[in-house]
Amino acid sequence: MMMSELERYYRVLELEPGATLEEVNQAYKDLVFVWHPDRLPKDNLRLQQKAQDKLKLFNEARDKLRSLRDQLQNSPSASKSTSSYNYSQTKTYQQPPKNPDLSGKDFSRANLSNRDLSGRNLSYANLSGSNLSDSFMHKVILRGADLSEANLFRANLLLADLRDANLRSANLIGADLSGADLRGADLTGARIRSGDRLLVKLIGAKLAGTIMPDGIIHS
Repeated sequence: MMMSELERYYRVLELEPGATLEEVNQAYKDLVFVWHPDRLPKDNLRLQQKAQDKLKLFNEARDKLRSLRDQLQNSPSASKSTSSYNYSQTKTYQQPPKNPDLSGKDFSRANLSNRDLSGRNLSYANLSGSNLSDSFMHKVILRGADLSEANLFRANLLLADLRDANLRSANLIGADLSGADLRGADLTGARIRSGDRLLVKLIGAKLAGTIMPDGIIHS
């Protein structure tokens, strides 16, 4: 890959050349969140097309930079990298396979921080105690999934399907659940506040029958 091409991919993600993989992933998620077509007026065809073009560029840039990082890590001279996040008693997983159907899979105590799980089917999966901080899960299907004690700090769950999900004692601080379907979900003991301040985005979320952190069922 020519250096000028490499620099272009960094610029697409609004990063300086040499940014870390963590910075690449975070920049990608931020830009996709801003430019996702679902956040723009449906009747504005010009903006919708512009958003689609932007997403293609973001995806290409992220994939190319990830590919380069993998090549460097797999080279004989590459030094072993260590994770900056030490999540107690977690298993380390690579990015889940591209197959979107992960229903019923066991990811208990998995470290899935910063992963892109958007659109995946994780219904009835076991994600108890898993680390999903800063993960991107736009339109993910988590119906009936076990997310008890999971760390969802700053996770993007825009339009996620969380019907009947177990979110007991989960950390939801900073999570975006705008438009998510939480009907029948159990949030008993989940962290969503700091004092009297609500720190979870629930704009447009469906909450009928949801058991709220204080144990009260939302009507």
